[in-house]
Amino acid sequence: MIRFECDYSEGAHPKIIRILSETNFEQTSGYGTDEYCEKARRLIKEICGAPGAHVHFLVGGTQANRTVISSILRPHQGVLSACTGHINIHETGAIEAAGHKVLPLPSPDGKITAEQIENAYQEHWSDETHEHMVQPGMVYISNPTENGTIYTKSELSSLSEVCKKYELPLYMDGARLGYGLVADNNDLTLEDIARLCDVFYIGGTKVGALFGEAVVIVNPALQKDFRYFIKQNGGMLAKGRILGLQFLALMEDNLYLDISRHAVRLAMKLKAALSDKGYGFLYESCTNQQFPIMPDAHLDALSGKYAYSIWEKTDDLHTAVRFCTSWATREEAVVKLISDIKGL
Repeated sequence: MIRFECDYSEGAHPKIIRILSETNFEQTSGYGTDEYCEKARRLIKEICGAPGAHVHFLVGGTQANRTVISSILRPHQGVLSACTGHINIHETGAIEAAGHKVLPLPSPDGKITAEQIENAYQEHWSDETHEHMVQPGMVYISNPTENGTIYTKSELSSLSEVCKKYELPLYMDGARLGYGLVADNNDLTLEDIARLCDVFYIGGTKVGALFGEAVVIVNPALQKDFRYFIKQNGGMLAKGRILGLQFLALMEDNLYLDISRHAVRLAMKLKAALSDKGYGFLYESCTNQQFPIMPDAHLDALSGKYAYSIWEKTDDLHTAVRFCTSWATREEAVVKLISDIKGL
């Protein structure tokens, strides 16, 4: 079985395995207070052009989202998100379990707009019964989105502007950030993201690490006591140096972007073959996630050899699915899949 259903099927990049092995018997302090974590923090701040940022390493995306959001919101507040946002559909109510409501906004492609944020804010405060409703307290986006789409610099700038206007912290989930940064239609840099967002995270779990995410808190007002929140939410690793070492390996010498380019290149190769076959796409994605709409009979023929994700039925005879490449996807696996698709 060749797996294309997600981008975390493999272990870790060989450089990470090597550096973990080479430092295995070293003794360091715990909980991310070691020299490797500190060096990785300095490197991330330098790359992001954010010398005043605080960088924290958490074990996974759900822990990062729950910890960041619960650290920002007051008990009566909720977080605005696309209806398809990861926190709304794929985290088993982790935000709600922390005592905060996700406030979903309609989205045809996974993104939300500055106009939607403004309307949601105004709608709440113009209602004379607003004290009886959950108050919008921050904004959550992901880049790339669950649907493989990405924000442009103009879109993110507009979001940032309206969030600052209404004092709503803007938080970007960057679980697949590397794949978005190297997409052909991307015009955002890490420096742009650090300038326009209050908090974001650089995803490692889906981009070459064994596990782990690097949360970057740019807004000084949100930095205080964050380590307390990490511990309380189960995101603090005793052997914290394992996280620091991984991000040190990923961020040195552009490895993070280089391995992301590998995944996106193979995804674009697959996308071209799917398009040549005549399939349409549920979403227009230039990242490592592709969402072709295929005849069910064709999917049945592929299912014995390939794993993919079912996304949604589009009619009685067709289904939108997701094929996902990763930093470790083998070229020959994509070539084989393309060959079998051509033979359908």
